Amino acid sequence: MAAATVSAAFAASAAVYGDCPDAKHAWAVHDWNRPKPHRVSVSPSGVPSDAIVLFDGTKESFSKNWRYQRKNADPWRIADGAMTVLPAKKGSGVMTRREFGDCQLHIEFRHPASLAKDSGYAQNRGNSGVFFMGSENGYEVQVLESYGTCEENKGKPGYIDNYTDGQCGAVYAENPPLANPLKKPGEWQVYDIVFHQPVWEGDRLVHPGSLTVFLNGVLVQDHWEMEGQTTHRKRRPLKPHPKAGPLALQYHGSEVSFRNIWIRPLESRWANKTHSAMSADERSVSLLRRETAARLYSKIANPDACDAETVKALAEVVAYANEGIYKEKFLAAVRKFNSSNRRKSDRVSVRETLDILVRCGVVPADIVK
Repeated sequence: MAAATVSAAFAASAAVYGDCPDAKHAWAVHDWNRPKPHRVSVSPSGVPSDAIVLFDGTKESFSKNWRYQRKNADPWRIADGAMTVLPAKKGSGVMTRREFGDCQLHIEFRHPASLAKDSGYAQNRGNSGVFFMGSENGYEVQVLESYGTCEENKGKPGYIDNYTDGQCGAVYAENPPLANPLKKPGEWQVYDIVFHQPVWEGDRLVHPGSLTVFLNGVLVQDHWEMEGQTTHRKRRPLKPHPKAGPLALQYHGSEVSFRNIWIRPLESRWANKTHSAMSADERSVSLLRRETAARLYSKIANPDACDAETVKALAEVVAYANEGIYKEKFLAAVRKFNSSNRRKSDRVSVRETLDILVRCGVVPADIVK
């Protein structure tokens, strides 16, 4: 909080405290009327109370939430709290039965410890992937054993060369990870990912969407804006697709284990139509401002009074909607207040409120006495 000379008592009772609502913002700066966030608690195991648990280590959880991408597929192994894909003739990836759009995902994965002694082809080292929106239209964050794939290991034992936009932590075929924080094979790795899908209006791309990825607590994708949908060896430009799809875990002929998978559906950043310089719709903003003004006006005991608290309350109303009966009652109250004999403290508090309205262009400067 910035330092301020306004007392806590004044701040708590001030009808107008920060810059007023405008065409792109339905709420004032530091608006006490703005809705508060809902409560989310976190379990001892780190799962938010509003998360959907997709895999808790049990066969029941796997059967309830996942299905195979290929018919008659060889089953994944469910044991020791993990779901493990194994090399198989009828190998298959899995995808969630439920579909998601924008989301926060937590997922843990592990590669076999034996890979530490295997210097084979890089892309065969525990290859899988986390696909948002399904594998057909999806966006992949790579899962691969890449512990030795870093600049510091070049020329040293254990170094595994690989194309950088295909190693663990990459947005596959687009952007390499910013760092390599992987643990050794055999240890559990942790992804925490925030995914926002591209936003379209018809055939017009409004925003390309983004991926923010933490790997073992280290930022490896910093709000990467997608250039295309996941592909291999070529670029596939973005195109409109359904707004929800399954979360998919890829089969790539490798052994990989997963555990502790949960997801929190999120609202699109671009769904905010009432308070955003980037995405707000002025008609939606105006409607919400008028609704707020009506609610605040209904709480004023006597709009015809001219005491300091009533003037400030009416000032708050016109900050949202300076029109009609609100404007009429406000101007009348200010005129009466200015012409009456009031305490200095009342005049100061009213003047501070009116100064904000003047600064924001809601009322003319000559209203302040």
